[in-house]
Amino acid sequence: MSRSTFTPTVLRWTAALAAALSLSACAPLVLGTAVGGAFVATDRRTSGMQLEDQTIKIKAGNRIRDALKDRGHVNVHAYNRMVLLTGEVPTDADRAAAAAAAEQTENVSGVVNELIVGLNSTISSRSSDLLVATKVRATLVDARDVMSNAFDVVVERGDVYLMGMVTEREANRVAELVSTISGVRRVVKVFQIISEDELARKLPRPASPASPASPAASQSSTQP
Repeated sequence: MSRSTFTPTVLRWTAALAAALSLSACAPLVLGTAVGGAFVATDRRTSGMQLEDQTIKIKAGNRIRDALKDRGHVNVHAYNRMVLLTGEVPTDADRAAAAAAAEQTENVSGVVNELIVGLNSTISSRSSDLLVATKVRATLVDARDVMSNAFDVVVERGDVYLMGMVTEREANRVAELVSTISGVRRVVKVFQIISEDELARKLPRPASPASPASPAASQSSTQP
C-alpha cells in the first residue's frame, strides 16, 4: 500500500472516530458499513435484519445493565442475530450473568462472550484501540480484493473482532490483512460463513446495458 493512498484514508477515519469517541468515553470502537458516509453501504443483511440487530443490541444491553447494575464496562454488538460481548466485568459471576442476560434476549441466535474479568479499560487503552480501529478500516478500504463494507470491526484492548456474512476465502483473507497491522494483538473471527454461491446471490446484479436505438428509429429522428 502506498503512503499517498494510506495516509488520507487514515486521516479521514481518525477524524470520524475521534468525533465518535468524544461523545462518550465508554463508546465501543465499532466500525461497520456506514461510518462517515465515505462510501455506499453494501451490508449483506436485509434492511429488516439490520433493524432487528439494532433492536437486539438495545434490548440485550438493557438486560445486562439490569443484571449488573453499574458493575463493569460491557459493550454489546449484534450481527445477523449473533451477539458479541466485549469489555470488562469484576467477577466470573458477572461475566456469566451478562452472557445469560444476552442469551435470554428475544431473537438472539447465539452469544460470543469475550468479556474479561478485571478492571475497566483506561482512556489510554481506548485511545490506542481508536488508532488500531482506524488502521484496520483503512486497510480494508484500501484492499482491492475484499469488500470492506461486508465487515463489522470491533476493537477492545488491541483485540480485533471481525463480524459479517462472508465466505471462507474472505474470512481468511481479511484475518490475514488485519493480523499484519501494528498494534493488533489478536484477531477473532466471529463470522457467519456462507458459500460462494450464496455470496453471488447476495451481490447486486450489474445494470443491463441500454439497448442501442434501432436504425429505423435513428433515421426517423433525423427527418425534418
